[in-house]
Amino acid sequence: MSAPVLFVIVGKNEPLFEAEIDTHSSLGAPGQNDLSTRQNYFVLHSALDLVEKSAWTTNNMYLRVVDKVNHQQVSTFLTAANVKFMLLHGGKGEEVVKNFFNEVYGYYVKAFEA
Repeated sequence: MSAPVLFVIVGKNEPLFEAEIDTHSSLGAPGQNDLSTRQNYFVLHSALDLVEKSAWTTNNMYLRVVDKVNHQQVSTFLTAANVKFMLLHGGKGEEVVKNFFNEVYGYYVKAFEA
């Protein structure tokens, strides 16, 4: 059973977009999914401070894994406008995550060009 993948785009102080992809069937106990979702959002929210700290230590847009909690990892991509793409996942390959962020960033740029 794999954990859900949570993707969030965060602006200066507010979430701009959220998407949760449940990669397993919902056969668990009632209310268990809700608790898991709240915990996932908490993990992403708590990683924001680590993202800010990591942003000062590198010039790369892809900050890689900034936090690990309960066999899950938080990977982050930071745009030039300080918009954060954050992905909570169960240890996807680094190249897969980097390609995902690059593709999302391409769509993000195209959306603002229009």
